[in-house]
Amino acid sequence: MQYKALSIAGFDGSGGAGIQADLKTFSALGCYGMTVLTALPVQNTCGVRNCYPIPLKAIEDQLNAIFDDIKPDSIKIGMLFNTEIIELVSSFLKKNALDIPIVIDPVTVAKSGDPLLLPEAVNSLITQLVPLATLITPNLPEAFTFTGLNASSEIEMKYIGQKLLEFGPKYVLLKGGHLLHSVESNDLLIGANGDIHWFASPRINSKNTHGTGCTLSAAITACLAQKIDLIKACDIAKNYLFNAIQAAKEHSVGFGNGPVHHFYHLWPIQLLDN
Repeated sequence: MQYKALSIAGFDGSGGAGIQADLKTFSALGCYGMTVLTALPVQNTCGVRNCYPIPLKAIEDQLNAIFDDIKPDSIKIGMLFNTEIIELVSSFLKKNALDIPIVIDPVTVAKSGDPLLLPEAVNSLITQLVPLATLITPNLPEAFTFTGLNASSEIEMKYIGQKLLEFGPKYVLLKGGHLLHSVESNDLLIGANGDIHWFASPRINSKNTHGTGCTLSAAITACLAQKIDLIKACDIAKNYLFNAIQAAKEHSVGFGNGPVHHFYHLWPIQLLDN
């Protein structure tokens, strides 16, 4: 059986994030990947130089083309940039995808700090799209954007996770990588049904972390397409991302925050060095 995963997200011509990272991740984890392009950020490992939203009609046409032919088994949503795009995507999904697992990576800024979601669009994301989600995967700065709450401990992360559930997703995976005092990267999965699970992995000292949020959410999406339960999907995705970061730690692409190595299990980085 061919499992199919769809990414509705922005572009990264440098290959480390956005739909490029999603397609690599889908392929690495056994899914046929498809994309709907929402925005064209002009970026590289050093930052975002400009951003061009895709015309609404073009986004709608892409969605219709996919769903008319190849219905996805799971959907990942990344960068949507503005209110109009959010409204279009949410309206389409309400009509066509309520039976499909939806993972939302609520992208607000790039790794370089450049904005990828207009401030006035935050409320639309929360009220129109998040309630459709099987899972949202915010990091702590993104959670602050949505709730106004900071976390400096796992106890505070749990409270913020509960506040995020009030926006309507079935589950929240709150990523704790920004808790810099911790020797581990602890992520909290909390469900509207009361489920609570912690996922811990050693912290890796690497500047090559461009696209980690995209990669993690895409990895979960790939697992959900294969009917893997959510807790196991998060565990698989965390392990995959850890290994992808570890494999890229000593090999930089570009002058800034380099990408992770999505295909570490297929070819070692040493092949490039030789």
